[in-house]
Amino acid sequence: MTRKLFGTDGVRGEANSWPMTAEMALKLGAAAGRYFRRDGRNGHRVVIGKDTRLSGYMLENALTAGLTSTGMNVLLLGPVPTPAVGYLTRSMRADLGIMISASHNPAKDNGIKFFGPDGFKLSDEAELEIEALVAGEIRLAQPMNIGRAKRIDDGLGRYVEYAKTTFPARDRLAGLKVVIDCAHGAAYKAAPQVLWELGCEVIEIGTKPNGLNINDKCGSTHTRAAAEAVVAHGADLGISLDGDADRVMILDENGLVADGDQIMALFAARWAEAGLLRGGALVATVMSNLGLERFLTGRGLALERTAVGDRYVVERMRAGGFNLGGEQSGHIVMTDYATTGDGLMAGLQFLAAMAETGKPASELTRQFETVPQMLKNVKFKAGQAPLDNENVRKVIAEAEGKIAGQGRILIRKSGTEPLIRVMAECEDAGLLTETVEGIVAAVEQATA
Repeated sequence: MTRKLFGTDGVRGEANSWPMTAEMALKLGAAAGRYFRRDGRNGHRVVIGKDTRLSGYMLENALTAGLTSTGMNVLLLGPVPTPAVGYLTRSMRADLGIMISASHNPAKDNGIKFFGPDGFKLSDEAELEIEALVAGEIRLAQPMNIGRAKRIDDGLGRYVEYAKTTFPARDRLAGLKVVIDCAHGAAYKAAPQVLWELGCEVIEIGTKPNGLNINDKCGSTHTRAAAEAVVAHGADLGISLDGDADRVMILDENGLVADGDQIMALFAARWAEAGLLRGGALVATVMSNLGLERFLTGRGLALERTAVGDRYVVERMRAGGFNLGGEQSGHIVMTDYATTGDGLMAGLQFLAAMAETGKPASELTRQFETVPQMLKNVKFKAGQAPLDNENVRKVIAEAEGKIAGQGRILIRKSGTEPLIRVMAECEDAGLLTETVEGIVAAVEQATA
């Protein structure tokens, strides 16, 4: 069966347009409920969290209706980070966890992510089974077996307390001034609270959500606001999260940004030195910079590459017994602490490195020299398949021939947006530009 609803990170789209409609959310809820009630028993439960998007109310209610109609009991967490849903699904012994969020996307979009009882995102196989149930006739519960729904008031507090335990008790943060940018998203309460309770002087930005301003010129994909705040307040560090707080970018005391590759390099080196890096490897995607691979190789460590998407990183980590992985985009997965990327916990680990080494952020965020990389996105319309175009294929093949031995090319269709991503790495800046722009021009012509 071909996946139609699910992408690389759940179901996602523009709110009130297929598949992000109340009707589809109801069907997804009912299908997920039926999938997890295959044994016919009552008493199954699901936790639902959401970010701060206006459409979250609509989707939350529709999912609840679908789930309870098949006999699932629903526990509503309200606005919490995505990693909190993974944590609370497991700690509350739920059969299913759902996060309503479109992550770093603008407020008009939304998404639905599913977590299994172990707190990890569902496998491709499980998602395909749920998708098949959506397409068929869903068996509803008998009237006396319809599920119940209730609000859980202390879910956020449980996550806050757990997050603090991941910071080494021997370290102290008193005297450190930290800018936290929550992107007007799911961590707008949790992140500042954790940092303050651990002793930081906290400067908050992006903590006034109104339902429409999530990720708007702030957060991990728009770091200028955080950079300006770091410089203006003379802060020691900036932590910039995305809308559901599973991504992070770190800003040094000068406002310069370190992406996920630099953060992972720091953690891998420190953990390996302390004997904590399991498997002697870091798991990252094909998007991670060649410089990271060279950095690890020079320390006798390996880089395991996967397809793009933190779920695939986690799958490889679990299969290989690795405990550190992530993406250049800022997903940092530390399975000793969390079942998915957690931007706040990654920020805490970076703060621990600062506390233990006494070094400023600017020294810790520059672990390796990056190989020049260029990434451009090309939009396409529904129904188009530009990568199947004969001319596009020809241009890509010619570019690969030119860059062979000097760098690499990665062309892929986004799993969350209608975009073709064209990425290349090469030491020769001129060849890099020529390669990317040539492919982009061919794709644009195919989508015109």
